[in-house]
Amino acid sequence: MSGFHLLVEFVGAVALLLWGVRMVRTGMTRAFGAVLRRALSACSRNRFMAFGAGVFVTGLLQSSTATALLLSSFAGRGLVALPVALAVMLGANVGTAVTAQVFSFDVSWLAPAALAVGVFTFMAGGSSDRVKNVGRIAIGLGLMLLSLEMLGAAIAPIRQSPLFLSVLGALHDQPVLAFLLAGIMTWLVHSSLSTVILVMSLTAAGVVALPVALAMVLGANVGGAVGPFIDQTASQPAARRVALGNLAMRLLPALAVLFLTTNLVPWLAMIDPTPARAVVNFHLAFNIAASIVGLPLIGIVSWACTRLLPDVPATDDPGQPRYLDPHALETPGEALACAMRETLHLGDRIESMLGQTIDVFARDDARLMKDVERADDSVDRLYEAIKLYLISASRAELSLEESQRSADILTFVTNLEHVGDIIDKNLMELAGKKIKNRLAFSSEGMDELRAFHGLVMDNLRLAFNVFATRDLALARRLMAGKTALREAEHRAAESHFARLREGRPESIETSAIHMDIVRDLKRINGHLTSVAYPILEAAGELAETRLRVGDEHPANGSVGQGKTAVS
Repeated sequence: MSGFHLLVEFVGAVALLLWGVRMVRTGMTRAFGAVLRRALSACSRNRFMAFGAGVFVTGLLQSSTATALLLSSFAGRGLVALPVALAVMLGANVGTAVTAQVFSFDVSWLAPAALAVGVFTFMAGGSSDRVKNVGRIAIGLGLMLLSLEMLGAAIAPIRQSPLFLSVLGALHDQPVLAFLLAGIMTWLVHSSLSTVILVMSLTAAGVVALPVALAMVLGANVGGAVGPFIDQTASQPAARRVALGNLAMRLLPALAVLFLTTNLVPWLAMIDPTPARAVVNFHLAFNIAASIVGLPLIGIVSWACTRLLPDVPATDDPGQPRYLDPHALETPGEALACAMRETLHLGDRIESMLGQTIDVFARDDARLMKDVERADDSVDRLYEAIKLYLISASRAELSLEESQRSADILTFVTNLEHVGDIIDKNLMELAGKKIKNRLAFSSEGMDELRAFHGLVMDNLRLAFNVFATRDLALARRLMAGKTALREAEHRAAESHFARLREGRPESIETSAIHMDIVRDLKRINGHLTSVAYPILEAAGELAETRLRVGDEHPANGSVGQGKTAVS
């Protein structure tokens, strides 16, 4: 077999291993992500419970990197203290070492069974996302086991390759180079488990000497901690401290052991002389030893990480998203909940803008008008952030219900952005015209505008409740409020026209502005009440047309006695 074919088989086997690990992780995250997050949050009473939670959760996720990202997210939001998070990470490192132990045994016969169970479970899942993701987990396990067989078959001929042997020969007396090579490879693939399994396979085939393999295992441990730290570069310091502490608690013990690997070989042979078993036994022993040393020192490590990454001075940036957790994107249900919370945060900005609008007109406050205009910039930024977050969330597999909810959130947040534009581009422009020309509403006209504005504010708050609860009764109330607003508009128009007929100077001067304000407030109300449409439509309470037509159809197309127009 040619060297090219050998290389293709080897790379393909490694790729299959990585994909299997990823399938297990994503399947577990999507099926039980919320449960695992609650388990991690609940085990925050002491560091020993947290350590056990880390072993358990990472044993299921098969990725200490995924656990690190979860904990960084929790710490960034203040949901878990740094010492507890570091204790969980020590347990996570042991958990991934235990997983490697399982794969060191000859369980290749399970590959066909796992693949068969996974495929049939996935196909039988139907609309149940959890069942399909359980099937995904089984498929991932099958692929991992199958990749081990492929690695064994691909590695055996490589032993005869002069080029490969010369490369590995260069690593024989270079533990630092082997350490760095494994660390970089692990950082690139974001999976220390995959690297350790690969090193185990190379060692079992006699391609890599055991001392070199032990140095590579140390590099894999450090590389697995480098990935989360780099991924958190743009996060808040509180989130980055978890990754930094985990990196320190892996790097320092690894450097202490790196030059002792040759001396450790006889001790490992006493436990199990099989080279492959020696690799995974060393991996487990290293992480247990690092945990024994690290648990009592967690307080010191936490203090050092806090000093190295101090909190930045708080800046009250209203356009900065608060709830869009990027690490929830692999769990669509939780990602949509984050987007929903952020939408309500945006709604608070809209409510503040709309509430200040009537004060601008009542007091001719030019400074407040500028504040309202600037507030729309933060609304635009929040809108863009939520929109991009929903697009990222949609890249995962969404159920039909989740897809509909995502569309509803995007529609509502778009309507809120339009409301902000109406306030900024229309109402504040009218306010500027009124202030510039020193115009004044009549006392009756101002009272009518306040009353009309109050109805819109009531509907705005009700629209937020409808959006959050999707309650049918609230949706009906919101639609009834739209009718009440239309009646209030008619009454306000009649009163305004009555003042015009009386020749009231202030009413004549401000007539156009007065009517435009009412029109824009009505447009705002229309954007807000649209949140009730999908709820009423799903309940079968939304008519296909707003015209009710009787039996008679006049030839001239006019509306006859049998027809009632409903606006």
